[in-house]
Amino acid sequence: MPDGGALIHARGLTKRFGPLCAVDAIDFDVRKGEAFGFLGPNGAGKSSTMRMIGCVSPVTDGTLRVLGLDPLTDGPAIRGRLGVVPQMDTLDNELTVRENLVIYGRYFGLSRRELRARADDLLEFVQLEERANDPVEPLSGGMKRRLTIARSLVNDPELLLLDEPTTGLDPQARHVVWDRLFRLKQRGVTLVLTTHYMDEAEQLCDRLVIMHQGRIAEEGSPAELIQRLSTREVVELRFAGDTPPVEGVFDGRVARVEELPDRVLLYTDDGDALVPLAHERLGPQSVLVRRSTLEDVFLRLTGRTLVD
Repeated sequence: MPDGGALIHARGLTKRFGPLCAVDAIDFDVRKGEAFGFLGPNGAGKSSTMRMIGCVSPVTDGTLRVLGLDPLTDGPAIRGRLGVVPQMDTLDNELTVRENLVIYGRYFGLSRRELRARADDLLEFVQLEERANDPVEPLSGGMKRRLTIARSLVNDPELLLLDEPTTGLDPQARHVVWDRLFRLKQRGVTLVLTTHYMDEAEQLCDRLVIMHQGRIAEEGSPAELIQRLSTREVVELRFAGDTPPVEGVFDGRVARVEELPDRVLLYTDDGDALVPLAHERLGPQSVLVRRSTLEDVFLRLTGRTLVD
């Protein structure tokens, strides 16, 4: 495969909708067998990028190769080798769980005999074998999400695209989905996902890019990004009344101070050393020492202002 063996190779990838530039000349590569994530606030360009990779939205400018092929000329061949989990479930509620898999598999030219065996394997994989003959409509959100993932695997794809795979699920259902996706990665399936959940990105992604206003702000593994762009720990101070002045209180032991309406965040490599100083000099109502997370990096790069 050209492009150094990358399953997805993008250089100067651009998507415009009239005067709006949704994706602004981004470069990235996705390697075989890894889980690669796109993070970003609403309107950052994540979904537009995924639609170009999925060959359902044409590239405006730049280079994009998926599985070594050009989406412009080889769209059907690429789509036949992809699995896609859309943000909104598109299951047929009038059919049973098994029928959703079998009928979808017919679009890929698979025989009924082959599909029966494959459906059994996939239902076991997503823990829905006991619901095989049930209609889809009354299933829980988590069950529908797992069925959508099973359906995306009917054609034994080399590359699985997941757009917000656990949005709207309760914590238990999210963890079941994470477990299934981790098992897929262990099997050698390459995963590309978008997510708003920072813990999801830390759990699943080997590498990721953080997008902001159509561009890539940073790229790396979750651990690399935290190490490079944050501190080891964060101290959260909350006060009963107005926040007292913090500047100069910690004698250079704090790399960065962030004052929010409900708390003050102190970014430092040794949070425990700041606790007695904070109590002595500021008198907070509560003090919490925690490790830095990908969310700290994300908010530093994209800001805390709500984007609609």
